[in-house]
Amino acid sequence: MTSTTALVNGRVLLDEGFRDDVAVLLSAGRVQAVVEAGDARVRDAARVDLAGGSLLPGFIDAQVNGGGGVLLNNTPTVEGIRAIAAAHRRHGTTGLLPTLISDRADTMREAIGAVRDAIARGVPGVLGIHLEGPYLAAERKGTHDASVFRVPDAGELELVTSLSGGVTLVTLAPEQVPPDAIRALVARGAIVAAGHTAASHAQVRAGLEAGVRGFTHLYNAMSPLTAREPGVVGAALEDRDSWCGLIVDGVHVHPASLRVALAAKPRGKLFLVTDAMPMVGADRPSFELYGETITAVDGVVRNAAGALAGSALDMASAVRNCVRLLDLPLAEAARMASRYPAEFLGLAATRGRIAAGMDADLVLLDDALEVRATWIGGDMERYAA
Repeated sequence: MTSTTALVNGRVLLDEGFRDDVAVLLSAGRVQAVVEAGDARVRDAARVDLAGGSLLPGFIDAQVNGGGGVLLNNTPTVEGIRAIAAAHRRHGTTGLLPTLISDRADTMREAIGAVRDAIARGVPGVLGIHLEGPYLAAERKGTHDASVFRVPDAGELELVTSLSGGVTLVTLAPEQVPPDAIRALVARGAIVAAGHTAASHAQVRAGLEAGVRGFTHLYNAMSPLTAREPGVVGAALEDRDSWCGLIVDGVHVHPASLRVALAAKPRGKLFLVTDAMPMVGADRPSFELYGETITAVDGVVRNAAGALAGSALDMASAVRNCVRLLDLPLAEAARMASRYPAEFLGLAATRGRIAAGMDADLVLLDDALEVRATWIGGDMERYAA
């Protein structure tokens, strides 16, 4: 007989908003039901007291380069991925895409294989892979190594889409990749986003028509919106159907620009990402990328030339920043970290909401919006204050 756990005495974020008069029943890794607090099934279950905290759907991060002292490019192994996922779980992320920064084909093959094996072995939280490049524009390369940039041929399109059992997200510059290649990626099951791109508005529109579904870290590493050339930013804000990832750390994008995006895009089309580097969940403030030392100073990650190089952001901090910098209600900030990325990644049938039948991936925040517990597939980890 399968046991049931009842999560009680919390503020539970449901589709209609927060409720403090319900309990959440978990069984066999899923949400069995959301019931009134006095329901008989609650009395018969093993109860977990949430102590008045806010129970949210677990956070989903589509862009995680590293964590726990590990960078995927440097350690494309199951154990490296396990360390990254564990570091981010502590900050409320119950599902993520380990992200490979532009690299050679053999490293891409290793990373895809490691993610495949991690999923097969049940490493908690691994949903697939994000290949950020190498099909990018040198003019907007950021810290990526432009020497590995290229246009994918048929063999590489097959490699890129070779992951089975998980999501594949590919970030590319639509002006660098022919529309037929974008169509081929989409036809083979990949989700395609535009990023690190100097495209014109017309080139982005062509990419969207070919199957580009979203934009990687909106505003950063893309041609800006100007009076006579809307650029990538203008195309992203104008398009009603595409999604945009946002790095809300107070550094990558000014709060006013974030508010412009919130006003321009339909609700549900903006979601949070961290673009996190290895210092999340680690004591060491630096790491190596392409043989260069990258360092975090006062929480800002830069390369030797002073350019931004990912972030030291975690998802719980991104949610707090939405509340404190952007004055968003906690419920909407939480949706930007859970429901909306689940919809972007095609996972909304099982993740991103607290409702019967959904995966039991949850996060508990206290009054200070600090993470006090997470559940992945119903398995709970508690964290001390």
